[in-house]
Amino acid sequence: MFQPGQFRSSILQLLAGATMISFSPVFVAVADVGPTMAGFYRNLFGGAFLLILVVVRGDKLWAGVRPLLLAVSCGVLFAADLWFWHRSIHYVGPGLATIMGNFQVFFLAAFGIAVFKERPGWRYIVSVPLAIVGLFLIVGVDWSQLEGNYRLGILYGLATALTYAAFLLILQNSQSKTPRLSATANLCVISLVSAAFMGAEGAVGGEGFVIPNAHSWLAMVAYGVICQGLGWITISRALANVEASRAGLILLLQPTLAFIWDVLFFARPTSVADVVGAAIALTAIYFGGSRAKK
Repeated sequence: MFQPGQFRSSILQLLAGATMISFSPVFVAVADVGPTMAGFYRNLFGGAFLLILVVVRGDKLWAGVRPLLLAVSCGVLFAADLWFWHRSIHYVGPGLATIMGNFQVFFLAAFGIAVFKERPGWRYIVSVPLAIVGLFLIVGVDWSQLEGNYRLGILYGLATALTYAAFLLILQNSQSKTPRLSATANLCVISLVSAAFMGAEGAVGGEGFVIPNAHSWLAMVAYGVICQGLGWITISRALANVEASRAGLILLLQPTLAFIWDVLFFARPTSVADVVGAAIALTAIYFGGSRAKK
């Protein structure tokens, strides 16, 4: 049973965390750096911030081989997730890319059904066609009429959802068994490993490490400290004190705000069909997130 004061505090923390990470695609879109380098600097600056917290708190960065391997696996998957998501942002815009990334709930549900033999509830059964309808309303029904880069952005968005789901599965496993790293130390290792992989990929791909101007520096530092550091720590600490279904509903604030920021900051052309489609997709994400009972 959750304590009333602790419960209210956790709800506020989830709201704050979801709001902070909702600005992630905005920082990516406004910075004059490539998509891989945006992920590199998010993890580098975020990891450095988390490392300072680890030192100040006296947390340990070593708890055995298993926690380290799980953190490294999370880091690799998170790097892949950002690789796809940042490209999707550039091709289809921050709002739609973020909504599609949250389709991870369907992959998580499918994994639970296939591996853990969970029985899909009516919400999951309804959520899949709802999500498809919502997506079609936003992007248009005629796939062949979409530009090549826009179609590629949609595919990158789906790949984001798949890699994000795999990341969340391993992250949950890393924090559910002992020995384990603290949430802050675990996120620190994940961030630095992800930075290393994205830095290597960016160097091979020739993106370069130069941040060309002041507003890009500000965007990348904010992306790392606010979204990767403060946002994820705030959410991680609050999740243990809130029911999963309620937490899932609250965290829908993140893709909802991301879509709003896309309209407000980047003048995304938005029709009634877009708004209805986004609302349907978000409803489907919530239904899919509260999916099944064993």
